Amino acid sequence: MAQSGFDRRRINGPEESFAPVFEDDEDDSGRWKPGMSRQDRLPLAIRPIFLQPGLIEQANGSAYIETGKTKIACAIYGPRQSKNVAFHDKGRLNVELKFAPFSCPKRRAPIRDAEDRSIAMAIHQAILPSVRLETLPKSTVDVFITVLEEDGIEGCVAAGSVAASAALVDAGIEVFGIVASTSAAVIGEEIWLDPSEQESSQSKGTFVLATMPALNTITSIWQNGEMAPDQVLKAMEICEKQCVDIHTVVAERLRETLQ
Repeated sequence: MAQSGFDRRRINGPEESFAPVFEDDEDDSGRWKPGMSRQDRLPLAIRPIFLQPGLIEQANGSAYIETGKTKIACAIYGPRQSKNVAFHDKGRLNVELKFAPFSCPKRRAPIRDAEDRSIAMAIHQAILPSVRLETLPKSTVDVFITVLEEDGIEGCVAAGSVAASAALVDAGIEVFGIVASTSAAVIGEEIWLDPSEQESSQSKGTFVLATMPALNTITSIWQNGEMAPDQVLKAMEICEKQCVDIHTVVAERLRETLQ
């Protein structure tokens, strides 16, 4: 005799099951709290970077990047001819970013919002000076970025800029140099590089720097919160040094992949 409430049209779970255990339900005695020193890494250390160019075969160029819990995929389509627009001697670069519904602790709506547009604008400003748009008259290059997992908005801007720059190189689009980017936050009296979402929420101010280390050029500065002028200059110096190391890692990975 069939059990009450048994649905034969679905794959039913076992009769005995246990509720999933989430991080918030675990003992948080060993987790970082405001006022504590940084755990797992030093204040001026960043999370390990994993970069894989050419991941999306249907796109002209692509890249996938992981920095800790932040996971971002980027696809490049173009250059392709602009339609129904007046002639322009320089190409156009469009950047669109969206969060996957499962990318945040609280499920996001599939539609774009103001936060998506602000992050896309920050990434656009970071990579725009590196692209040789004068070689692409009446053309459009579309950059589509998908955040698969998010651990801090600053980390999304920095990692998204690196992934977009690597994807442009993978697509064969001429650039002046590879864009490297990293973030910092003021925690107490210290400056911590590559802050997580929890660290950023407890900071006085955050800072994101994008550079082209090969040309010793800064392409974008994105600052949020309250930071004294000396803290901004110190954060800029620290981030610029870290961008040189990130540039070396990205360039080596592209060299291995594109050979």
